[in-house]
Amino acid sequence: MFINKTKEGLNNICGKNIAKLRLEMKISQRALADKMQLVGIDIDKNAIQRIECGKRFVTDIEIAAFAKVFAVAYKDLLE
Repeated sequence: MFINKTKEGLNNICGKNIAKLRLEMKISQRALADKMQLVGIDIDKNAIQRIECGKRFVTDIEIAAFAKVFAVAYKDLLE
């Protein structure tokens, strides 16, 4: 059987890092959603919240956009 969740039952491994980076930038989830839209990813505040708490899967395209917004390497989001 294929398992596509973390050991903690989360749907992604980058949500906690995204939340940490967002808080370091001192911006809201809505402001992060706005920044994501500026780089071409149509995402809203609710999706950001679901990503950060691990309830939503994150596509590779979204990971690339988060890395661009936070000016970090992809691996920084996935560690």
